Amino acid sequence: MTPDVRPLVAGNWKMNGTRSSLDQIKAMAQGVKGPLSDKVETLICPPSTLLYVATALCDDSPLLIGAQDCHEKESGAHTGDISAEMIADCFGTHVIVGHSERRIDHAETDHLVRAKAQAAYAAELVAIVCIGETADERKGGQTLDILKRQLSGSVPDDANAQNTVIAYEPVWAIGTGLTPTVDDVRDA
Repeated sequence: MTPDVRPLVAGNWKMNGTRSSLDQIKAMAQGVKGPLSDKVETLICPPSTLLYVATALCDDSPLLIGAQDCHEKESGAHTGDISAEMIADCFGTHVIVGHSERRIDHAETDHLVRAKAQAAYAAELVAIVCIGETADERKGGQTLDILKRQLSGSVPDDANAQNTVIAYEPVWAIGTGLTPTVDDVRDA
């Protein structure tokens, strides 16, 4: 591991959380203070409706706040979307791109994920690029081929340890109660 890169522990709140959740964010911001914060980065990605207030609550904390997605364009007629610039304007530091739910539910391609990561870089955000295989792909012995395709198609050429995090999140483990083993992760 590069000396200036610390492990990242991140939580994606998905479509959960309202203003009543702000006390939880405040408690988490206080809870991550201390000696561990020198060794591990901590990040939560609440829904975009809480982004600005969450960053304000974490102003004196090592807890980082990120967004769950961004549009690949800086601005325009994209109703309901949020740009990387908007995230940075709310003092967000990271953005998740390519989450399997977005790839599946919204038919996002590797090419689009790459464009979103590049938008994150332009806004000086860290792009968390998600990759992972489905249960059928895993059973078919395709895991490494799928991950290789997603990496080569989704990660921009100018990615580095300061602007990109690769999140291996096997689709077969999301919401299923199944957890990848250390060997599964090591193999991937």
